[in-house]
Amino acid sequence: MSEAFTLATFSGRVGETFTVQVDDNTSFDIELAEVSGLGAARPGGREPFSLVFLGPVHAPQATYRMTNDDLGGFDIFIVPLGPEAGRMRYEAVFT
Repeated sequence: MSEAFTLATFSGRVGETFTVQVDDNTSFDIELAEVSGLGAARPGGREPFSLVFLGPVHAPQATYRMTNDDLGGFDIFIVPLGPEAGRMRYEAVFT
């Protein structure tokens, strides 16, 4: 499903909560903090964009199952960027 996501999919969702499933027994919530376009689309491709999330814990970079009330469940690769105001920043880049 994430291959169908576009910048518009997330543009109006800043502030929404997404749940990250770490394993069968562990999950945590993160908040979508930023949605940014990364330039023009390649011919036949989507416009690249990035998402920045804020969460309560440090999880290693990996592909996680993520859910959102409106978008449902999907797999997404996130990378920790470092702490900000007591929360961890994560980024996902779509090209």
